[in-house]
Amino acid sequence: MASVGIAVEMGPTAAAVVEVLGGAERLGRPIRNAAELRAAIREGLPTASLQALAERLALDRDTAAIAFGITPRTLSRRLSGQERLTPLESDRVARVARLFSSAIATLGEESKAAAWLRTPNRALNGETPLGQLDTDPGTSAVEAVLGRIALGGYS
Repeated sequence: MASVGIAVEMGPTAAAVVEVLGGAERLGRPIRNAAELRAAIREGLPTASLQALAERLALDRDTAAIAFGITPRTLSRRLSGQERLTPLESDRVARVARLFSSAIATLGEESKAAAWLRTPNRALNGETPLGQLDTDPGTSAVEAVLGRIALGGYS
């Protein structure tokens, strides 16, 4: 367990989140550990990181806006002005990035993970995993389904 004041090394999950958000190029700076990722989220991620994730998930602008809890009009305004996301929007984008990274690790391919997140799932009452990520209970449900898949269960 890390002591207070000691930086925690970036684990594979944090590194994977940074990577699907576009890395230092799209985040505007290198993110070397989980603490720096938390700080970037609290400051508000650049819209370029949202664009990077949306591209990897194969989401158009309107679908991405809804998936990340931003109205399409607000997202268009932010993109045109190169504004940062709010901390709450940044947290939602990072949550989607984290689950996308987990899905890639579980399913083995980025394209399969992106398709899985966009496809209605019986284990989620016919809703898409991506549509569940707006709440903590929804996120937990998606994590549970991914866990069952990782253990060889069908979900």
